[in-house]
Amino acid sequence: MSAAELLEAIAAWPLASAMRRSAILYLVVNAAHILAIALLVGAIVPLDLRLLGFFGNTSLEVLGPFLSRAAAVGLALVVVTGFCLFSVRPAAYAGNPAFLIKLVLLAVGAVNAILLQSSDAWRTVAAGGPIAGTVRLAAGISLLVWPGALLAGRWIGFL
Repeated sequence: MSAAELLEAIAAWPLASAMRRSAILYLVVNAAHILAIALLVGAIVPLDLRLLGFFGNTSLEVLGPFLSRAAAVGLALVVVTGFCLFSVRPAAYAGNPAFLIKLVLLAVGAVNAILLQSSDAWRTVAAGGPIAGTVRLAAGISLLVWPGALLAGRWIGFL
């Protein structure tokens, strides 16, 4: 199957057709996407800041696992709702440079989070131990990547 055929198949998906026909359904999915972004960014930014040394009086033992799970739920919802929005006009989005940048940043952010979560350094932090330099580096990358993806997503409509 070629890329063009795949994009056509996505556009023919029943939910995509329903969203094109119903402004209300599109509105609801778009609002859900925005709420998912809020959950993702709203959880990850405070966690990243804490890992970088801000809010030193808050316990990473409690805060870390909770906020990382909340961010993971937000990311899952972002991907699902984002795919639904993409399916309405997949060919147009696939050719949009801002959309492509957003996808790259989402991938970098997800890989960064997965690598961090699977590291011994994260397990040490989550157990109340010291914050290693690799954890701080991952937090710094995260603090750049997720807002960058958000900005790229807003940029899509301007290109």
